[in-house]
Amino acid sequence: MMEEQNGFHTWLSQYIKPLNRNRRHEIITEIRTAASPGFDYFFLVVLSAAIATLGLINDSPAVIIGAMVVAPLMSPILGVGLGSITADGKLTHNSITALIRGAIVAILLSALLTLTNIYLPFVPSLLDIPHEILSRTQPTANDLIIALAGGLAAAYALSQPNLSAALPGVAIATALMPPLCTIGVGLALGRWDIAGGASLLFLTNAVTIAFASSLVFFLEGFSPRRKKESERLPKSLLTAAALTAILLIPLIIVGARLVTQAQENRLINTVLETELAEYPDTELVEIIINRVDQEIQLEITLRSSSSLSYAQVIILQEALVARLDKTVSLVVDQVRSERVDPLFPPTSTPTTTETSTPSPGPSPTLTNTPISTATPSPSPTVTSTLAIILRSFQVIDAAIPEDIYLLDEPGGDVIALLPVGAILFELNETMTYDGWVWVKVEDEQHQIGWLPEIYLEEISVTPTVTITPLN
Repeated sequence: MMEEQNGFHTWLSQYIKPLNRNRRHEIITEIRTAASPGFDYFFLVVLSAAIATLGLINDSPAVIIGAMVVAPLMSPILGVGLGSITADGKLTHNSITALIRGAIVAILLSALLTLTNIYLPFVPSLLDIPHEILSRTQPTANDLIIALAGGLAAAYALSQPNLSAALPGVAIATALMPPLCTIGVGLALGRWDIAGGASLLFLTNAVTIAFASSLVFFLEGFSPRRKKESERLPKSLLTAAALTAILLIPLIIVGARLVTQAQENRLINTVLETELAEYPDTELVEIIINRVDQEIQLEITLRSSSSLSYAQVIILQEALVARLDKTVSLVVDQVRSERVDPLFPPTSTPTTTETSTPSPGPSPTLTNTPISTATPSPSPTVTSTLAIILRSFQVIDAAIPEDIYLLDEPGGDVIALLPVGAILFELNETMTYDGWVWVKVEDEQHQIGWLPEIYLEEISVTPTVTITPLN
């Protein structure tokens, strides 16, 4: 076992060279100062927590990135890694104390800001949890890998003066403050699932970064042991590695659940698209999926020129249950829309241009002046005009014991109750719906709507005679 450890250390030492004594002393002094729980540290914690909380509530990634750049919690975590590898009890104690106190301050401040904003009209309603909050409640093994790479980069960049510019990017990648503030938001909203998921993410980041930094510091020559023992991996490093490996268990479980949910979401989308393909005028706009215990709650938004009936919605729900093999509740929000053909602008026509040259007028001619004579007054002429120019119908009983209604569209809402014998005028539009041929008509009160053709009987129109007097 010892030979394997020595071989591992020798292999990594080819790439990460040990630092000289003076440089190691400078790094210890720098981290000891930055990890001390003083006024500067807590001031940055308050500022970073306020920025991150407001960014989470407003669902603003840019603001959250600003809180990551401040990154006051990175120094105590690096201090834990350095103190454990050098057996510096005071540095380790101060770093852990600063980390715990800073985390408590951040959680309390974020909870307070969340409660304040619930009663103020400055931010959108928190009934719908913002995406930036939800994205920090389900950590996976990928988050552990990110934290591992971030911890290695942070420790290595700190020990190399020419790489200090990389530290802000490392702070953004590891994201320590946003998970803490998400815990506070979850506590303020009474959402223990949010607080628990964010706690797992923060714990994963903190432990993994501490382990990665202690590994880098060990390879760079930070060790309290003598030269002949310095190549052995210290127990603190092995302990940190074991804790990191233990964290993989819940992360893998959460990741497996997310994969299952993603497969279900894809299946839901496929079923909806297949079933709605039977209605050419219907477009799927949005799908909202919530899972409560063993029930999948769906809320879908459709855009269509005609609404789905209750029976059609039941068919859609039954198809989802059959494919998912789970209990499914379905809410369908339908948005009525009309699609029109493209309208082209009228073709421009040339217009005459006025010129300064006068146009010749008509030449005067001699005409006879008419002489008034006594003539009889003209008698009126008889002209015949049609009062109706459209095909006319009257409503018949059709042997169906139902009231006959005028609807705003086939299968739509009622406009009027039509008595038998009512006169209607056809508007030259027909449609087949639910096995019936529907006709668009206008009644005598000028109400326009639809009803089945079976209720109509065409009648003839008698021309009316009007007398137009002559002037």
